[in-house]
Amino acid sequence: MAGKFRLTMAQLNPTVGDLAGNRAKAMRAHVQGRANGADFVALPEMFLVGYQPQDLILKPAFLRHAWDELHQLAADCADGPPLGIGLPIMEYGQLFNVYAILSDGEVIGYARKHHLPNYNVFDEERLFAHGPISGPFPIGPLRMGTPICEDSWYDDVTEAMAESGAELLMIPNGSPYRRGKFDVRVNHMVSRVIETGLPLVYLNMVGAQDDQIFDGGSFILNPHGKLVRQFPVFDEVIAEVDFEEKSDGWRAIPGDVAVHEPVVEQDYRAMVMALHDYMAKSGFKKVVLGLSGGVDSALVATIAADALGPDNVHCVMLPSEFTSDESLEDAAGVANSLGCRLDTVPITRGREAITETLAPLFEGMPEDLTEENIQSRLRGLLLMALSNKFGSMLLTTGNKSEVAVGYATIYGDMAGGYNPIKDLYKMRVFETCRWRNANHRPWMRGPVGMVIPQRVIDKPPSAELRADQKDEDSLPPYEVLDAILEHLMEDDMAVSEIVEKGFERETVKKIENLLYSSEYKRFQSAPGARLTRKAFWLDRRYPIVNRWRDPS
Repeated sequence: MAGKFRLTMAQLNPTVGDLAGNRAKAMRAHVQGRANGADFVALPEMFLVGYQPQDLILKPAFLRHAWDELHQLAADCADGPPLGIGLPIMEYGQLFNVYAILSDGEVIGYARKHHLPNYNVFDEERLFAHGPISGPFPIGPLRMGTPICEDSWYDDVTEAMAESGAELLMIPNGSPYRRGKFDVRVNHMVSRVIETGLPLVYLNMVGAQDDQIFDGGSFILNPHGKLVRQFPVFDEVIAEVDFEEKSDGWRAIPGDVAVHEPVVEQDYRAMVMALHDYMAKSGFKKVVLGLSGGVDSALVATIAADALGPDNVHCVMLPSEFTSDESLEDAAGVANSLGCRLDTVPITRGREAITETLAPLFEGMPEDLTEENIQSRLRGLLLMALSNKFGSMLLTTGNKSEVAVGYATIYGDMAGGYNPIKDLYKMRVFETCRWRNANHRPWMRGPVGMVIPQRVIDKPPSAELRADQKDEDSLPPYEVLDAILEHLMEDDMAVSEIVEKGFERETVKKIENLLYSSEYKRFQSAPGARLTRKAFWLDRRYPIVNRWRDPS
């Protein structure tokens, strides 16, 4: 009689540091697996402590707590199938990233992660020791290899497991989202399947932690690289997958293959999830933001409404004498379309008072950027006062293009706790607004329809800090700026290479200088959702003081 094997895959959302809560989620998966006759229940990498815990795992008390929770989980799931779950374990003075196997009330063994990623957002070489390559575990009718995340990106671990008798590769992952990452994962896993001839389960976690978003999208490949199951992205899923033994080995029985959404939708959902989880996991329920009538703050308000519900979004218009009637109308239009509260708090009298206070020191000096920044910093002060008084998280609204070139005022419009669009270039801001106006999904808590008036998207961007000001007075058009920035940051191109693509050298050098000289601002900026492989913070770590400029 051919063998049968049922796997419960738990694509779930843990919280860093909530060990008891993560254990409860694991038990929920185990209860379902037991009820549905599973032979094994699988949770993702580091699930018990949440991912990434960073230096939290260097605290001995934290490791002891994780160890206690692991054994409590083993006791809790003694009645039913074995369960696999990831966590850090200290062993003989070395810290390992492990995947523990629990059965019959005990921890019966664990695999140690061998390859440690040390690029982009990962810093595991600093935290963990390289574990030896583990052999497969006997689970029910088969032998299962468990390469942990990065171990599956190389052929040595999977081939060693296959050679030592593995009949199925079950890979627990904590793989964060970035644009285009899913195809990269699939291509690597197809290689492992072709090399070993074994079916492969890619189990990824879902949810957001600080700047990182884990998109799930778990999948199963049969030998020869055939995709037979695929989970949706960004959704929690607990599902059973059946395998049967054929004359030439084990095969997954084909099932649902979820269709993944286009990039603009995935980016938008990533930003919504990032804000939702940042708020929920840090204990905040409401946000406040400055709504200027411009496209960036309109998009942030929309993301907040979709993440938290319009009733939890407080928009504030802070006009000065330079604020146009159109901006006042547009801010009201956005708030009304979303169904959010909008208050208007004029800053003219406050600005006059500050100007008068500084007048003796500034006597005889012309007005310049200083006076413009006073407006921005006064707005930041008032918004922070509202945040403090009402317990709301203040959101910042600068897009990646502005953050890159320093077109934001430190202690002014940069004040706040989180920036959902920090990794979204300006041209993508426009695209995302148009997409959201035309689309609505069940996971959105905001209203259906055009929530960002077309005039907000179409009008020339302006900070409105002086009369008739436009962004293009001092910056190239955003389509040009974004292209240069992408070449400088995402592609790490030399100035000469960018010039060869048709851009004026003077413009490229100006943008390069703005990029490097603004590092001190980014060092103090709010975290934001990571969408690309060169997001500001962990992906791109540059010195604050830096006199080098590309001489090419």
